[in-house]
Amino acid sequence: MPRRRLNESHALVTGASSGIGREIALQLAAAGVHVLAVARRQDRLEDLVSEFREGLDLKPGNKSGSIVSSVGDITIAADRQRWADWCQSNWGGLDILVNNAGSGAIGRFDTSSPERVRKLMEVDFFGPVELTRACLPLLKQRSTISRPAIVMIGSVLAHRAVPLKSEYCAAKFALRGWAESLRCELAGQRIDVLQIDPSTTRSEFLDSLIDTPAGTTSESIGSMSPQRVATLIIRAIERSKRRLVLSVGGRLLVSASRWFPGIVDRILSK
Repeated sequence: MPRRRLNESHALVTGASSGIGREIALQLAAAGVHVLAVARRQDRLEDLVSEFREGLDLKPGNKSGSIVSSVGDITIAADRQRWADWCQSNWGGLDILVNNAGSGAIGRFDTSSPERVRKLMEVDFFGPVELTRACLPLLKQRSTISRPAIVMIGSVLAHRAVPLKSEYCAAKFALRGWAESLRCELAGQRIDVLQIDPSTTRSEFLDSLIDTPAGTTSESIGSMSPQRVATLIIRAIERSKRRLVLSVGGRLLVSASRWFPGIVDRILSK
């Protein structure tokens, strides 16, 4: 399959106020993409737009894309539709939808509240699903002249669940399963569905945990910077990688779980 041309395309990136989403927006715009960056924190979005514009001033003459921002909550239907309507009104369609926004939760399931799993599923599963539903007509408008893409930013925990993150793992498993089905449904309409799964990323993810005590930490072996993760994601978008676990450690965990599930269970239980 030929490489996807990014220059002069149009992308909607959720969760763009920090971490991976922020870096995806910046790097897409630097590659010539016109980006609508959405998130809940207005001050962070304003900082993102300012940073990109300042970067343009330092590199005069470079052909580049653009970033505009819109504050909203992916769990609110009116906000999702407002973003889709903006893309239709201002761009006449959409080429790339990056479902990046997400939250986490840490703690034992048997001591958690029903509200925790419901809140997390709204952000990590139902929100992306319904935003995709709202944006599908815009992507289909592009499918006759190019290959639009729906990009799911998942997690290695969409392949192997771990203790103390049962709700988060469930949401990411659900998103991956839905994406695989959607990929087949949309293949005939020339719309790609890409599942890209990072491992631990050095970001503010732990600062937005749902119904989790302040100061809770998460053990992991190794991590990647959000800049590096975004670079690999954009490379995957260009190459239309249908499935990709980004880190070596993540791929080893997935393989070990497939071939030695009992051993991995015992290790994780400790």
